[in-house]
Amino acid sequence: MGYSARYHAASLAAVFLALAIGILIGSQIGGEILDNTRKDLESSLTRDLDSARAEIEGLEQELVWANEFGGSVYPALTALRLRGERIGLLGFGSLPSRITDQVEQAIEPTSAELVAVGVVGQPPETVDLSESLSGTRFAGIERRPALIPRYGATVGRQLITGGRIFQLTRGALMSESSGQFGKLDAVIIYRGEIEDLSAADIEMSNRLDEAMINGMRTTRASLVGVEEVATDPSSVGYFQERGISSVDNVDLPAGRVSLVYALAGAQGSFGVKEGSDRLLPDLLRPVAAPVKAGGEQG
Repeated sequence: MGYSARYHAASLAAVFLALAIGILIGSQIGGEILDNTRKDLESSLTRDLDSARAEIEGLEQELVWANEFGGSVYPALTALRLRGERIGLLGFGSLPSRITDQVEQAIEPTSAELVAVGVVGQPPETVDLSESLSGTRFAGIERRPALIPRYGATVGRQLITGGRIFQLTRGALMSESSGQFGKLDAVIIYRGEIEDLSAADIEMSNRLDEAMINGMRTTRASLVGVEEVATDPSSVGYFQERGISSVDNVDLPAGRVSLVYALAGAQGSFGVKEGSDRLLPDLLRPVAAPVKAGGEQG
């Protein structure tokens, strides 16, 4: 038994020694393999990153060239296209200043004028509206939600044509407004995202927006919905369902061209997003400049 025990103990010791040596050797070999793999991976990722950076720089340069080209040809495509027209800009819920800037840039060469800008508050301030509507057929609107669609259709029409109900409630209806509504030839519409409102407030806001659009559509004014490329969710489908032309890339030269032509009567959904019909409307021939006395063109 003593011999067997000593033999067994020696055998175990040899096994453990071999295992230790194997672990040591394996760790060195494995470490080299892992280190080489890590280096290869780093090298590959570095090459991919450099390639991606070069591609991005190339695309950015192409975008600069495209914008420069668009800026150069834009006046020729849009000059005098909307001569003498009075245009309003209406935001539902919000109207970022950059949208206003983009619209102003778009219509600058057209000889049109942006004469009115307003933002319809959401949810509607029905108590303030009711006070302003005292003595009219819409009195008590805060207690009679069924009046919202009728009121909305009326003010939607009157902000284009002019009218007493709109003038009475302009301050209560709009969270921001400037300029002179009424006698408008076209209205550009922007839809802000409704946030932090109850389900009831969202429903009431949507009912008012819908009614105002319906009212605007009863006039002869052109209606065009706009948004930026990055706007998400998009309102292209919303405008399509209501028969309103739209431009989903008003922040790009192509979008500004589309906006001008849509204001001039082109029908469709123009831009780059899913649901849009095409990038640009059919481009009409340039409008001739007025001829001065003596036959010289201005």
